[in-house]
Amino acid sequence: MCFGSKKKNLYDDVDEPPRPAPGHAPQQPVYAPAPDPKAPSSASHQHQDQPQQQYNPSPASPQHQTPSYQQQLQAQAVTMPAELPNTAPTSSGPVELSGANDYAPPPGPPPSHSHGGGGGDYAPPPGPPPSHARPGGGGDYAPPPGPPPSHDFAPPPGPPPSHGQDLSYIAPPPGPPPSSSNATEKPKHEWESLVPDTSLFPPPPSFFTGFDRSPATNATEQEAEAGETYCAQHPLTAPIHLDPGALEALRNHNPRLMEPAGFRGTLKFKQPGIWEGKTVKEAMDTCIIGYPPLYPVTSSSPLMSPTGLTTIYYEVLILSAHNPREICLSLGYTALPYPSFRQPGWHRGSLAVHGDDGHKFINDRWGGRDFTAPFQVGERYGIGMTFRASPPGSGRIETEVFFTRNGHEAGRWNLHEESDAEQDLPVTGLEGYHDLSCAVGTYGGVGFEIIFDPAKWTYTPREGAGAGSVLPPKY
Repeated sequence: MCFGSKKKNLYDDVDEPPRPAPGHAPQQPVYAPAPDPKAPSSASHQHQDQPQQQYNPSPASPQHQTPSYQQQLQAQAVTMPAELPNTAPTSSGPVELSGANDYAPPPGPPPSHSHGGGGGDYAPPPGPPPSHARPGGGGDYAPPPGPPPSHDFAPPPGPPPSHGQDLSYIAPPPGPPPSSSNATEKPKHEWESLVPDTSLFPPPPSFFTGFDRSPATNATEQEAEAGETYCAQHPLTAPIHLDPGALEALRNHNPRLMEPAGFRGTLKFKQPGIWEGKTVKEAMDTCIIGYPPLYPVTSSSPLMSPTGLTTIYYEVLILSAHNPREICLSLGYTALPYPSFRQPGWHRGSLAVHGDDGHKFINDRWGGRDFTAPFQVGERYGIGMTFRASPPGSGRIETEVFFTRNGHEAGRWNLHEESDAEQDLPVTGLEGYHDLSCAVGTYGGVGFEIIFDPAKWTYTPREGAGAGSVLPPKY
């Protein structure tokens, strides 16, 4: 037994007084009434001979109810034998067992678990539950023999009723498709052999890509600021009316070149329409400007011309250079006035193509844009501008600039289309509403020749060509 515990008495749950000590009379009543002394003695012998019976009410009794646990205990007390070995009977109460704590429950299941038909074996009735029993009786429950009815179903022979007796749906008709049977089919157009491979084309020009500095020579920032200060102090002038001498020089393609202040070199008239110049290697930036303007608005504007078109052009021949790899000479146009100590194209109202790097400059004092190859000694270069009334009578002028090398056009651009409004400065002064003069820039030692005479040009402009070729109107 387990130390520290006490076996529970079977009758501890019964609401009875505690059991007296051995040798003392128990309290009454406890288990059963005392036996009647008048009863025949055979009754006690009868109890000894008969086996112990369980209380099993008849199942047929309509008033049958399961007795309570206390009633069952009283019934068992009645059937107790009157005398047991090792006991001392008393006259005043029931017989007490020798070991009160060794009492065990009766064998078999509790009365509440006993089967209704009697007996000690509790088990479910044989056979399947009533809900699974077959209607015809029998204990074997199984599906009917044979496969399920759904497995015996097959479609009827032949095509579906919707197709009738037409079996042509099973296979296509014999022979090739109708589209392949036409022997006069037109051949496919081999467009790939006519369209060129664009991957082999050169990259497009970088219209909107400028340089912060020239890869060749560069002026100082102080010189650039001085040029901007000059332009701020001297705004562009309105178109002027040329005097008769200026008009005559323009008709004869014989403008006059003005030597700028600080020019270190020589500049001389060679013959009508041709000027020759040369600078020393220590020469600084200068701009040679001609007069009268090659494009005077009052006499050459396309808005006043019968054809609505005006073209100006001149050429420059490179004779010599102190540094043949970087020929610091530029040619272009400028509106007046312009700082003579700066190259053309670096400030407002001017444009030019520079020979040391081949860049074009349009009001650009930084690095310009890629345009052509650098200049070389012995080559002839030309620059021109075309002004066109577009459309006629609208008061608008379209301006194009073109560049030539040795008598062949080497580049052209539209003044307005190839500009970036966010990065480029305005082109005011170059649009055809201001007078424009030729502008030749020099730096370092270089020898050159400027040709205004169309008879000496190596290139013939398309139409309306010639410096001052459009005669001014008569007043």
